[in-house]
Amino acid sequence: MIAYDTYKYRTNIQNSMTDNLRERIAGEIALSNDPGKTMRKWREEFSVSQNELATAMGISPSVISDYESGRRMSPGVGVVRKMVDSLMEIDKGRGYPTASKFKAVNDDCIIAMAEFEHSIPSDAFVKMISGTILNPDTSGRTIYGYTIVNSVKAIMSLSSADYLKIYGWSTERALIFTDVFFGRSPMVAIRAHPLTPAMVVYLKPENVDPLAVKLAKLEGMPLVSTNMELNELITKLRELKEGK
Repeated sequence: MIAYDTYKYRTNIQNSMTDNLRERIAGEIALSNDPGKTMRKWREEFSVSQNELATAMGISPSVISDYESGRRMSPGVGVVRKMVDSLMEIDKGRGYPTASKFKAVNDDCIIAMAEFEHSIPSDAFVKMISGTILNPDTSGRTIYGYTIVNSVKAIMSLSSADYLKIYGWSTERALIFTDVFFGRSPMVAIRAHPLTPAMVVYLKPENVDPLAVKLAKLEGMPLVSTNMELNELITKLRELKEGK
C-alpha cells in the first residue's frame, strides 16, 4: 500500500507539472505574434528534432518546417494540441528531463521573471541592456527568458533546493542579480547546482571579484555587468518580451 501511495503521489505531481506546462506552451503559441517561431522555440527547448516531432504527430517533417518558417498559416487548435501532446510524450519517454526543470515561483527575492516568445541571441541581449561582458572569451548561448533576483534576499531566504526556483520555465535564461557587492556568492551558488543559466548579469555591482569571473568562465557562460537602472532594465526587458 505504501509503495502504491508513493507511486500515486509521484504520478499526481507529474500530471500537475505537465498540465501546467501544456497550458503554458499552448498559450504562448496561441498568443504569439509569430506562432511558427514560438513552436520552434519549444521544440528546441525539448531537444526534439523536426523529424522526431513529425513522427510523433503522424505528419510530414515538411509540415513542421512550413509552420516554423511561416510558409504555412498559423496552426489551429488541433495542431497545437497534437504538438504539445507529442512533446510531452517524448519527454515522458526520456524520464521528464525537460518538464522537471520547470518550477513555480513565489519568492520575495525574485523581482521579475518572464519568458520570451522566441530566442534572443546572447550578443543582442547584452547590447539591449548596455552590458559589458567580463569574460569576453566565453561564447554565449541563446536566451529564452530572464529572472531578476535580489542577491542578498536570495542568499538569506532560499535553501539549496529552493534556489532552483529562479530558473522558472527554462534554464536557457539570463539570471540578473541586483545588490551585488563582489559577485562571488551568486556564482558560487550557481557553481554548486547542476543547472546552469545561459548568462549571468550583475546590475550596478560595486565590485566584481576575479573569482566570480573565473567561475563563470569555468561554467562556460558569459558574465555581464550593466549600470542600467533597475526600472529602466525592467521596462526594456518587458518591451523585448512583447516584441517592441
